[in-house]
Amino acid sequence: QVRLRESGGGSVQTGGSLRLSCAASGRWYSCMGWFRQAPGKGREGVATVYTGSLYTGSDFTSYADSVMGRFTISQDSANNMIYLQMNSLTPEDTAMYYCAANGPCTDPTERWFPLKYDYWGQGTQVTVSS
Repeated sequence: QVRLRESGGGSVQTGGSLRLSCAASGRWYSCMGWFRQAPGKGREGVATVYTGSLYTGSDFTSYADSVMGRFTISQDSANNMIYLQMNSLTPEDTAMYYCAANGPCTDPTERWFPLKYDYWGQGTQVTVSS
């Protein structure tokens, strides 16, 4: 079991930056992710991180095309934290952002499916104004 708690959301103007944090208590899972859900839309994957790749020994990260080059996911497993640095924000990034744990990070398709993750936080709101 793990409990996830997001923080760091807020309101910014276009072009601004925010850093989201997710604190995991209980146990650590090697596959963690950030998802978001805008009003009237489904939950979509933003970024995932697989801690300590079996092949390289380093983290394996993945990003949705819409955030590639603007968002950076990172993890601090020693302190049970993951982060999402968001730069060059646009109104299209406005959504509730959720932290998720224990998903299929190594599957290039399934890593983006919310139903494949076992644990979720309550979310933190990000609002970007033009």
